[in-house]
Amino acid sequence: MKIGLNTDSVGHLTLDETLDLARELGLDHVEFATGAWSTAPHIDIDRLLDSDSARRELLAKVADRGLTISALTCSGNPLHPGPSGREHDQVTRRTIALAPLLGVDRVVMMSGLPGGPGDANPNWITVSWPPETTQILDWQWTEAVLPYWRDLVAHSRDRGVPKLALEMHAHQAVYNVPTLLRLREEVGPVVGANFDPSHLMWMGADPLAAIEALGEAIYHVHAKDTRLEPSRQALTSRLETLPVMAAKERSWNYVTLGYGHDDAFWRAFCLALRRAGYDDVLSIEHEDVLVDPVEGVTKTVDLLGRVALCEPSSYKPQEI
Repeated sequence: MKIGLNTDSVGHLTLDETLDLARELGLDHVEFATGAWSTAPHIDIDRLLDSDSARRELLAKVADRGLTISALTCSGNPLHPGPSGREHDQVTRRTIALAPLLGVDRVVMMSGLPGGPGDANPNWITVSWPPETTQILDWQWTEAVLPYWRDLVAHSRDRGVPKLALEMHAHQAVYNVPTLLRLREEVGPVVGANFDPSHLMWMGADPLAAIEALGEAIYHVHAKDTRLEPSRQALTSRLETLPVMAAKERSWNYVTLGYGHDDAFWRAFCLALRRAGYDDVLSIEHEDVLVDPVEGVTKTVDLLGRVALCEPSSYKPQEI
């Protein structure tokens, strides 16, 4: 396994500071966000698309620290029925155009989520009653999800990007193993998973079983943890609408690795990935609102170094 960093985790740092941190922690990869829901704090996609010298400069900065780019990320909702859907679609297509220019073969994103007929906003169907819910869900897949993804897969293939790694995420058409495999079966193996266990954890799925079911469809992995809060769930369930900053009141929270699941879980997680044929990057995504990002990333690197069976040169223990 290799350890990487989704650079949005330390979005308050400059590009040089971020790359220096990755080098100091002994990491192998960085993953850059290009826009949509991200502010893209470290790269300017328009400048990189327009300027060969800008691309050479970025690649030199990365290589000088002994790093490579594992993926470009453009998570957003290109199926939103409003103007933001068209904007996010353009970011997606520009990211696909940029990836091969930087020698990157993976784009991380989400499936998107349409509304129903005539809706102004996305509509995430999570139940089968009342009867109109299944009718809306059928319409979404038939009229919006599949046509869009057939076109995007062809677009990506034509531009030399063989892997679109989708994150299974709430409020998306693809949010669990069956929905990801359904889309993959319909549009082909360009679509695979950006496997982030933290979302499956709070939705009640088993990440280890999901890894086994997905197998070769896993194209990229985010290292991110969730802590479940049993006393709060006893009253509210895992369906949570409080903002992430209200961590004390929420039924679950994204946390630094090890603060939701222990070393034994993460060791089993890495072993499951190996058994599924994935021996690639674990890209750290820090979204713990109670922990300083640099401290959280450092602690995560330390945990992964204990459990991930990294190559000796790719992990250097850090004093915290």
